[in-house]
Amino acid sequence: MPPLRTLARTLAGLLLVPLLGLAPPGPAASASDSVSGAASVVPVPGTLKSYPVDGVYSAGISSGGYMATQLHVAYSGTFDGSAAFASGPQYCAQNSLATALNACMEVTQDLQAARLRQLTADWSAQGLVDDVAQLAGDRVYAFSGASDSTVERPVVTALAEYFAHFGADVRYDRSTAAGHAWISPLGPNACTATATPFLNDCGIDPQRDMLGHLLGRTPAAPAAAPGGTLTRFDQNPYAPGGAARAISMDDQGFVYTPDSCEQGAVCRIVVALHGCKQGYSYQGFGTTFVDKAYLNEYADTNGLIVLYPQAVATTSLENPNGCWNWWGYLGDADYARHGGDQIETIMAMVRALGGGGEPGPPPAGSVSLPSLDAEDGYVKAGADGSGAALGTLEGTYGLAVGRGSDGRYNRTVLSFDTSRIPADRRIARAYVTLTRSAGSGDPWASPPGNRLLVDVQHGCLGGCAPEPGDWGAAPTAPGAAEVAAFASGSRSSTDLSAAGLAAIDRSGRTQLRLRFEQNQTAAAYLFVNRDTRATLTVVYA
Repeated sequence: MPPLRTLARTLAGLLLVPLLGLAPPGPAASASDSVSGAASVVPVPGTLKSYPVDGVYSAGISSGGYMATQLHVAYSGTFDGSAAFASGPQYCAQNSLATALNACMEVTQDLQAARLRQLTADWSAQGLVDDVAQLAGDRVYAFSGASDSTVERPVVTALAEYFAHFGADVRYDRSTAAGHAWISPLGPNACTATATPFLNDCGIDPQRDMLGHLLGRTPAAPAAAPGGTLTRFDQNPYAPGGAARAISMDDQGFVYTPDSCEQGAVCRIVVALHGCKQGYSYQGFGTTFVDKAYLNEYADTNGLIVLYPQAVATTSLENPNGCWNWWGYLGDADYARHGGDQIETIMAMVRALGGGGEPGPPPAGSVSLPSLDAEDGYVKAGADGSGAALGTLEGTYGLAVGRGSDGRYNRTVLSFDTSRIPADRRIARAYVTLTRSAGSGDPWASPPGNRLLVDVQHGCLGGCAPEPGDWGAAPTAPGAAEVAAFASGSRSSTDLSAAGLAAIDRSGRTQLRLRFEQNQTAAAYLFVNRDTRATLTVVYA
């Protein structure tokens, strides 16, 4: 089957602009179309709300597969894994339409795998994506069908090798003769087809295999029919300037929530990304992908919240098939890293659902700075600060905060290279995100109403390396933010106060000290930062 080659010429008649869809157009699908065995859930209007979340994953097909990878790599501190059907490695197109076509779909050009890996490492060092070390151990699922000539198999192989290079646990399924499509038991198309609605039945259940690999366990059997709630929500509040269509995203998106999640169970988020020509508003396609992806059935029995963001076609030739941005359309040079319009919009949705940080619209510009491991540490002392000494369990459990079993009180110091913040931009807000690795008791409840405060130091409290004097040193901005109680996963602080923002040192280091406002009356503490380093997110205008 030939890949899409529907072309439109520029005014000069020289530059061919492929529509980068999935295949030559076929009859439009309708939201009312049904597939034998598929049970549609009628969407209800609503808004995104926060849930107890312990894990975030991305998954997608074709352009959605590329976006799933971009989300995972850019925010590996949030995403625990990703799945991609028929797509290639991070930044494969390198902001070039020609490269997208000739190296990342067909393989008439070298996709420069080594260069892509180096670019990721460089971006990590510059804070343009999360610390690449966080990809190690993450679970990645890749799928390539033998009959897929739209995104050829060597491209998907490069994706698997890319993640393996960074230490991810990769499962690569290349066992079928599938065409270019999302493979699902509910797919109306034959396995080898490449045609609308790009949902193929190959006699297998890749959703079981994909979720089993991502979750690290055999998933519970899917429900016979979805029994949860499909909410249609407004995507505009999460987009830059409140204008989703300006970045080729639809006005509305969807989220599926099982009853168990609605009732307060701790759940996980799967961001499911359709491919080109599969968006809700594309020629009446409707909720076909949402209904037939075979994720809602597994969501009900496995505690999964499935977020279905929606891309939309542009009225120009930039993106007429409603693909996700994986080659840099509409002039978005940051499309594959922090600050990318679509990435930040989806991240705002994930945060609104409780997955990894502050909810709200994406900023005009931001940078997420990982803490500097060599300069992080914790200090313990008596209730009055006497006998201060460095903690010794960082490598085993993490950095301690609260009262330990030895009766000493622990404070953690985190160091950040804030010289990466653009010098000519005004800092609008900043917050720190922590990941809990262990603990005992509830230090926020001892005494009741205790608060975990964040002090900000312009420069370093003493020397930048941890030292006993850090416990009692007077900071530039004491109590500039606080971190609400959390028993697992990650939690972001409140925004830094005005004094906290003013204390950020744009010429070098800024240190944050974590301490409880009151001394605990008994042993109660938490450890942070063992496997996932803290990040300081700075939003600038």
